[in-house]
Amino acid sequence: MPETINGTPVEQPSPETEHQFHHYRGNVIPWYVRMIWIGFWIFTVVYIIRYFFPALQIELLAPP
Repeated sequence: MPETINGTPVEQPSPETEHQFHHYRGNVIPWYVRMIWIGFWIFTVVYIIRYFFPALQIELLAPP
């Protein structure tokens, strides 16, 4: 049964015709945003090694 809108038949376009209006493009991330993320992760690793692990050892090994 063909689709209708208010009793009027609606013609369905072919997939090839329909596809001509679909132009998908991924989001391009600027180089400086990538550098901010790389800097963030380097800072995170340095912080964990420099401050978090030593403090965690003191807290876990300290007598109650």
